[in-house]
Amino acid sequence: MPPSLSDPRALRELLQRHGLRLSKGLGQNFLINPSVCPRMAAACGAEGCAGVLEVGPGVGVLTRELSSTAKKVVSVELDHRLLPVLEETLSDCTNVEIVQGDILKLDLHRLIEEKLSGGPVCVCANLPYYITSPVIMALLEGGLPLTAVTVMVQKEAAARLCAPPGVRECGAVSVSVHYRSRPQVLFQVGRGSFMPPPNVDSSVIRFDMLPEPPVRVRNEDILFKVARGAFVQRRKTAANSLSGALRLPKGLIEGRLAQAGIPINARAEQLTLAQFGTLSDALCDDIYRG
Repeated sequence: MPPSLSDPRALRELLQRHGLRLSKGLGQNFLINPSVCPRMAAACGAEGCAGVLEVGPGVGVLTRELSSTAKKVVSVELDHRLLPVLEETLSDCTNVEIVQGDILKLDLHRLIEEKLSGGPVCVCANLPYYITSPVIMALLEGGLPLTAVTVMVQKEAAARLCAPPGVRECGAVSVSVHYRSRPQVLFQVGRGSFMPPPNVDSSVIRFDMLPEPPVRVRNEDILFKVARGAFVQRRKTAANSLSGALRLPKGLIEGRLAQAGIPINARAEQLTLAQFGTLSDALCDDIYRG
């Protein structure tokens, strides 16, 4: 990694030379702590994969570290203005390919097939805070050939993502995380590690993908749909929230909860992964008919 990429003055000069200003709308906070990216690259498991998929390379600080350990790195960058910057900072990284596009709109199966030999691949990224949950859900629910997902996210988001279903901190994405993977927090990153500094601290977390889900369900898509619906109005009971989200009668939902052995006044945060699985199976035919 060129020392200048972690030097705030040199980073400003790089951006100014390319006529760029940081975009708050795209959540652009560039890493200037030189110790973070080497630790992320070392922890992501690139050595055993066909390659690494990176989301939001920014100016290429993490990308350079990944290129030194991975067979190939494919980095997806939304901001087309950063492409000439990346061309400069990654000019000597022959195993890196930049794809301009929206990670939430790209056909990731096709991307991995065409550019990473069909996998298996690991994901490593410093995710913009505003798309953390959508990106992680897309990765975990997409049936992609992944071995691990290592990402830096807001500290509070890391706690929610790693919280198992059935505890207060969990959310809909927690169901996907624990259905697909074994999550762990690797280390903390203070807000002073970025330019400009955000108003929150960050955590680097890793999801090790499971060979088989810990629970069996009739339909995985229905499981994820039920989980999202149950947390739409998390202060309300799961029955109320699911009734509105799934457009099914509340009485029917309460009947399916009872059928699944779940109290009809339970809230989504009180349901374990196994209970979500049982409830999604009970609702499967109703959702299809609806």
